Amino acid sequence: MISLFRLLTFCLPLFLTTSGMAERELWKVGVSSETVTPNGPMWMAGYAGRTRPSEGKTHDLFVKALALQSADGTRMVFVTSDLISVPRPIRDTLEKQVAEKFGLSPDELMINCSHTHCGPEIRTTRWALDGLPPERLQAATEYAEFLQRTLLKVVGDALVDSSPAKVSYCRARCGFAMNRRTPSPTGFRNFPNPDGPVDHDVPVLRIDTPEGKLRAVMFGYACHNTTLGFYKFCGDYAGFAQQYLENAHPGVTALFVLGCGGDQNPYPRRTLSLARQHGRSLSNAVETALETDAKPLPPAIKSAIGMATVDYQRPPSRDTLLQLARSTNKYERIHAERLLKQLDTEGHLRQQYDCPVQVIRFGTNLTLIALPGETVVDYSLRLKNELSIGDGSGPSVWVAGYSNDVFAYVPSRRVLLEGGYEAGGAMRYMTTVLQHGPFTPTVEERIVSKVHELIRKLVSKSSVR
Repeated sequence: MISLFRLLTFCLPLFLTTSGMAERELWKVGVSSETVTPNGPMWMAGYAGRTRPSEGKTHDLFVKALALQSADGTRMVFVTSDLISVPRPIRDTLEKQVAEKFGLSPDELMINCSHTHCGPEIRTTRWALDGLPPERLQAATEYAEFLQRTLLKVVGDALVDSSPAKVSYCRARCGFAMNRRTPSPTGFRNFPNPDGPVDHDVPVLRIDTPEGKLRAVMFGYACHNTTLGFYKFCGDYAGFAQQYLENAHPGVTALFVLGCGGDQNPYPRRTLSLARQHGRSLSNAVETALETDAKPLPPAIKSAIGMATVDYQRPPSRDTLLQLARSTNKYERIHAERLLKQLDTEGHLRQQYDCPVQVIRFGTNLTLIALPGETVVDYSLRLKNELSIGDGSGPSVWVAGYSNDVFAYVPSRRVLLEGGYEAGGAMRYMTTVLQHGPFTPTVEERIVSKVHELIRKLVSKSSVR
């Protein structure tokens, strides 16, 4: 009969080896969520034509964080929000705070917004605050400070919440988004275009406990959150989709990442029942993805972030701006007046802009690309085509827009040359960054080239190790 001592001597190393292998196959993951709904009435973001502050809420707005740590200790924190934008000052401040407090590097932080048009205005720069009445100015300033504190808290809570988990990738499709750029004799108008390009992918990152219980889902879709335009705070279809998933899976946190939906709208639209319907459609797509054979993601992650410098076309002259400042169009007039102030105070108008581009690689199985601004769908379609392998043997590709710095619409070369709202017409309404007019046709190549550069950097770094 084998003695207990000899049995333990034989089995213990085997147990320790198996246990060590199991730990190396698991991630450490933390999730957190905080409400960011204003306590009372506040002016809302998204539509320039609003004439009064908010009047209550349909449901709460949230910021959420998903913190991942790989086997070698590398971390990545994804922050999502039911908000209109990610202003650069918000990103810059949070980046500095999480570096000082948690040791996170800039590439280990990604911030995305759902771009709901039923959230509070977020004003953080001189031009965004310029001309506001005192009460509105105070409310906007206080909310931005509150949001900054809450973002830091949600990141810290997610890092503290860390525990072993399995991470996998799956996907499905959803169909309510439609291209909104329709050609007409007078140019492109905002109208449903069934022949325009779309991206109906619904990418899903699923987080399970080691025992296989669902803990969190982070999912995406490329479509404006513009079903609604009323005066109640609401996350639109993305807010309802998250709500439905969390109700269906008690204890699970659902995080939404907006894709390249700059030229995509939900159709039909305009009513609360349609926002709920689209939210149900998207949550059903996520549920469908969860039923597929998910691709396991071993605990290995690398990230990189860099600036793509984009150029603006030739700025208007002072005489042109003086003429526009007398326009009967309110928004054209205000835009010209601000540009004249910029010309007087800085001596020139903006000629270039450095926008952040980020790449996150989950081993060799998944590449997530986070693009800045209100990126149009051409970026997603192009990058997935260029980076995917036809037989499916390569890494899956997930392309997000509205990440890290939402400063303007970012058109593709095609959209820019076609003209219209997304091509540069919307810049008169943008105040976080004061911009005089369209980008040059090189904008797409500058951003896509930066993506490829960052991927090469990460591949090279992985091969060295």
